Formats: sequence, C-alpha cells, structure tokens
Amino acid sequence: MSSLKILCISDKVDPLIYSNNVKKRFNDIDMILSGGDLDLKYYGFIVSSLNKPLLFIFGNHNLKLLSRYRKSNNTHHYGSNHSIQNLYSSFGSTYIGDRVRNVESILVAGLGGSNNYNNGPNQFTEFEMTLKIIKLLPVLLFNRIFKGRWLDILLTHTPPRGLGDKNDRCHQGFRIFRTFLKFFKPQYMLHGHIHLYDLNAEREINFLNTKIINIYEHYILNIEVP
Repeated sequence: MSSLKILCISDKVDPLIYSNNVKKRFNDIDMILSGGDLDLKYYGFIVSSLNKPLLFIFGNHNLKLLSRYRKSNNTHHYGSNHSIQNLYSSFGSTYIGDRVRNVESILVAGLGGSNNYNNGPNQFTEFEMTLKIIKLLPVLLFNRIFKGRWLDILLTHTPPRGLGDKNDRCHQGFRIFRTFLKFFKPQYMLHGHIHLYDLNAEREINFLNTKIINIYEHYILNIEVP
C-alpha cells in the first residue's frame, strides 16, 4: 500500500511556504488541501512552485472571488460556452466546495463556510449546512458501492461543534458535522477557522473512526492510499 504526503493550509499565509525555498522545503509533497480564508494568489504561488494539484474551499474571509465559483453565476462570469471545470478552476487550483473529488485515488469532500454569526457571505445555519450534506449523498453512495468506502477526507473550514471549536458565535462548529463523521467515517477531517497562536497547541482530536486535525497555517498529512 502506497502513501501520499499532503500539504494542508488554512487561514494564514505561512512564511515557510511563501518563500524562495518552498520547492526545496516541500519537494516531496503530492498534493495540497486548503481550508480557506486565504488569497487565491497564494494558491497560485504554491501551485507554480510545487507543480502539484491544489484543492480548496472558501472560509468566511477573503471572499471577493467567491461569486465566481457559484454555479448560479456561471453565465455572468464565464459565458455559456465555458465548462464547469473552467468555472471551478483558477490560479492553478480547484474549488471543491459542496463537491466530492477523487484525486490521487483519495476521496475528498469539501464543505466551506462558517456558522452564521452576522448574516455575511458564506455563513450558514445548521439547517443550511445539513442541506449541503444531503446534496452530496448521491456521490457518497456511489463511492460506497464502487470504491468500498464513503470518503477518505472531509475538508471543512469550521470544526464540528464541541470538537476543537470555541464558544463564541463566530467560531462555533456545526453539530451536523458530528453526525456526518458518525455515519460516513472518513479517515480524516481537516479544518481551519480556529487560529492556533501557541506552537504547542493541540491540533488533533480523535472522534470515533476519524482523526480531526486543525490545519491552521500549515500541517503535513501522510495518508495511506486505499
């Protein structure tokens, strides 16, 4: 069984990555996952430097290009002759919000945004996030039937409620994520949103069959390829 080395990033531009030495420092990376709140030009720098696939979601900040990735705005931004792939890809990276992708034989689902704390863009209620998950069910079921598993990685911006989140409204996690993990049992859930200012802060929480990891700034994940 082979393994992949994934560079996980979120929330803050890391000087170890945004540097002339990035290619040397991360030369063995196979792919990159972003949990949001980062400028897309940062993704462009990473992809052009490492020449590896980068998948991302949006958080609750740095949203000026969010509308470009909404299906409802396809004609406005791209015209009817452009493909969905063009809609979701730019800066050398691929948006996977509300989608499931198979990359390097790893099944990754993306659910961006945060809890609704001031009715801003990309903020959702529990009910709205539940609807997003329901829309993923056909693809997840396909994976279960033909791949033998629902999912390998759940990539979110916000953690589950009570599992690495905070008590203030802005930083509360979604309760539905706990239900998702119980039922679909991904190996990993990767999230940002909760800033870690202490180098010794705990990043990992084990919940049932899933390891939940806060990927603030950057985190290296080694995952076995099923």
